[in-house]
Amino acid sequence: MIRFFILLGYSQLMMYLQLTGKLDQFINTHYQYLAILSMVLSFILALVQLYVWVTNDPKEHRHPHLHDHTHAMSRKQKIGAYCLLSIPLMVGFLFPTVSLDTTIVQAKGFQFPISKESVGDPEMNTQYLQPNTSIYYNKEDYQKQMDKLKEKYGSTGTVAVTDENYLEVMELIYNYPSEFTGRKIHYEGFIFNAPKNQGTFLFRFGIIHCVADSGVFGLRIILPQGTTVKDNEWIQVEGTIELDYYEHLQRDLPTVNVSKITKIATPKNEYVYRSF
Repeated sequence: MIRFFILLGYSQLMMYLQLTGKLDQFINTHYQYLAILSMVLSFILALVQLYVWVTNDPKEHRHPHLHDHTHAMSRKQKIGAYCLLSIPLMVGFLFPTVSLDTTIVQAKGFQFPISKESVGDPEMNTQYLQPNTSIYYNKEDYQKQMDKLKEKYGSTGTVAVTDENYLEVMELIYNYPSEFTGRKIHYEGFIFNAPKNQGTFLFRFGIIHCVADSGVFGLRIILPQGTTVKDNEWIQVEGTIELDYYEHLQRDLPTVNVSKITKIATPKNEYVYRSF
């Protein structure tokens, strides 16, 4: 019977995350169909467990002591397994989901291209500034992907960044900064003022596949003289892409020389996702 409740709980959790709109804080929304599939399968398996329990020999339920001695160890193992399987349910239902903001960047700082603590498991990279999908391809296939994207955005004209193409555009700009130098760009995000006068950045939190490879992505911006912006303030900027030396990371970074700023409301969904 416990299996029935656990499986039913997984099904209800997936439904809860989708109905409340919280699913997009855990996985790339392009993979939403997998959550729906897991919800359906969990519900079907829960019904199977319910059928097995109902049709089981009632004598076993009336005289469980007959099997206590021979199955003592297996029962303890089952209890342990049930507890482990219940942890995601307790986390999903009892713990609130919180939208990320500049506090996480301030707490960890940021490195380039990935954080120091990320070195190791390629599936758990916490990425900063530059989205990096090369870990999901071999070298040749990744280059083909980049060549295709370069052709898509051309070599002239304004680079229009939207929620849908945000991560792929940022990846291109960081991979080929010289090819984007001098081009106009407009995009939106939240402000992060790096400590110790290390510059101002316009960021978005993005998810490539799931929250395990999420990160904070965007560009350093140079504001018009006399302009001040606060952390977590959402703005839209228009400007020109330049290459500027960033002393904190000791390298040239693509930077937006801003010509126009527009304050905007915080979007309903603050995350962006990578399309494949």
